[in-house]
Amino acid sequence: MPSNVPEIADADVAAYFAARPAKVAKMLFRLRGMVFDVAAGTPGVGAIAETTKWGEPSYGPKKPRVGSSVRLTAIGEDTVAVHFICHTGLVERFRELYPDSFDYKGNRSILLAAGSAFDEAALRHCIATALTYHLARRSR
Repeated sequence: MPSNVPEIADADVAAYFAARPAKVAKMLFRLRGMVFDVAAGTPGVGAIAETTKWGEPSYGPKKPRVGSSVRLTAIGEDTVAVHFICHTGLVERFRELYPDSFDYKGNRSILLAAGSAFDEAALRHCIATALTYHLARRSR
């Protein structure tokens, strides 16, 4: 685990990961690490809060008015969703930027098959965009 990825301190998050099938849990851990790594490498984001929202692991800047949260969700035995707040328009933007990189669900989610390859650079950009959502809006 990279040094910028802390151990899970939230008992509900730990329980969520532990209750998932191995293939999905592995993907969730990979995405969790990616969120912390992207946050560490993105100016202005700062420390990340790891909590549960709607019973799912949620990640967002601890400092207010910096960014929007990113949630990680297992869907069934072999799919993981990366959720973004629907009213932000982020998924619509990602769909325009990366029309062939991901499967999308509505205005909320990027869907990934657990254990499959995906466009990591594109997903990192999507996560960074969410984590700096409010900063970007202020600079327009």
